Amino acid sequence: MIKLKINNISIEVAEGTSVLKAAENIGIKIPTMCFHEGFTNHPSCMLCLVKDAKTGKLHPSCALPADNNMEIITDDDEIYEARKESLELLLSDHVGDCEAPCRPSCPAFMDIPLMNRLIAEGKFDEALEIVKQEIALPLILGYICPAPCEKACRRTQVDEAVSICSLKRFVAAEDLENKDFHLPQKEAKSNKKVAVIGTGPAGLACAFYVLKHGHECVLFDKNEEAGGTLRYDIPEEKLPNLAIDAEIDVLKKFGAEFRLNKLIDKDLFDDEIKGKFDAVVIAMGNFDGSNLEEFGFENDKFGLVINRDTFEVNGQGIFACGNIIRSRRMAVTSVAQGKVAALSVHQYLNGENPEKKHRMFNSKFGKLFDEEIQEYSKEATSDQRQIIESEKLDNFTIDQAIAEAKRCMHCDCRKPDTCKLRIFADEYQADRKKFLYGERKKIKKYFQHDLIVYEPEKCIKCDLCVEISALEKDSLGFTNIRRGFDVEISIPFNKSINKIFSNTAEKCAVACPTGAISMK
Repeated sequence: MIKLKINNISIEVAEGTSVLKAAENIGIKIPTMCFHEGFTNHPSCMLCLVKDAKTGKLHPSCALPADNNMEIITDDDEIYEARKESLELLLSDHVGDCEAPCRPSCPAFMDIPLMNRLIAEGKFDEALEIVKQEIALPLILGYICPAPCEKACRRTQVDEAVSICSLKRFVAAEDLENKDFHLPQKEAKSNKKVAVIGTGPAGLACAFYVLKHGHECVLFDKNEEAGGTLRYDIPEEKLPNLAIDAEIDVLKKFGAEFRLNKLIDKDLFDDEIKGKFDAVVIAMGNFDGSNLEEFGFENDKFGLVINRDTFEVNGQGIFACGNIIRSRRMAVTSVAQGKVAALSVHQYLNGENPEKKHRMFNSKFGKLFDEEIQEYSKEATSDQRQIIESEKLDNFTIDQAIAEAKRCMHCDCRKPDTCKLRIFADEYQADRKKFLYGERKKIKKYFQHDLIVYEPEKCIKCDLCVEISALEKDSLGFTNIRRGFDVEISIPFNKSINKIFSNTAEKCAVACPTGAISMK
């Protein structure tokens, strides 16, 4: 047996055990990308670096055999920085988007590519569920959103953007035609009560997510009808009142209570609101048209002063969102803020300190080269954009919506939640631009196989796919082409990808630590 210390913990392991496995035996987790149980270790990622305490040298733990009297450190600042730099070197050679450009351009961060794929498959109910995860008012926004996502759509390099906004409205309209329309599952009932002052886009969205979190919600408004700026500032010919009424009815069915013709002054706020509710959200529209000066809150030239990360006003259960904090033209931004404010309210009511929602690391590479347009077009139809007539007041037919959704080029990664390069780049706060020099590699996509897609520009050359195919004596499998810095995992003998796999395609996709090999 071998005796050694890892982080000053004494341990005995069998001869031939790697430091990586020895650490795992005592509950110390060392990050890995290119390691896979049962296969030869090719330490290409250098993420599993540890330090020999006696020499100060760094070694990849997956390929370092435990030795007698060895003393290993797994987690100091030098190791952290070395791992971070290893990730940044890998990212310098990585060409791929974690998120399609349309998604981060949406102020609500809606999963647009997934919505498109579900619509293309005729799964409209599932598509609406995806939309409502981020956007509480999809029918309303389908009429008035200026669609910044469409400006970022890569399809514009082919012809015209996918009609994302109209597709979002289509699934909302389809759902509302059913008596049994979609209401999301609520979290456990909290017996907490939240007041939302204002029933414009921010207030309505906030109420939706407050209810979803399991709290009661009462909305106050000075007007006779709910809707705020949506109803009173936008012409009927651009946003029909029927659309506003339909989404307000959804909120009522979801449990929202509306108290209208209720102008909130300071006395009413102090006595009726603060005294009877566990949290308050101020969402009453433009600051200039409000009576908030008398409430004693801090204001600046834009509006109500808040914590920009959590939307807290004073740390005592009062929050704000929408135009009251800064006048904005996009209702989708107010809707997105309403969701964030609702999350902060939820954290506050759970006795937690509200925190900014973390946005995962996102690799992105910019515009497509001309030769890459053909690669991305492989997953999309060549149809022209479906255009809604009558100034956007009509809706897609089912056939039109499916056809339009099929124009999406699937720019997002197929492994956004399991790609280890993304997960660890996020954990180590890697700078993807640190080692970017010269012209990037050009993207290729291999789709011919029934089960998998191969994108070599996402590969970190760990050789796992090569070994898996060789071990199981698959027909050919992937192989190493060229040597040194030019080495590439590729398809041998100019074969088609569907000709080189008999049994191991799915195993290779599961083992691949990035989105290079993924299931279709």
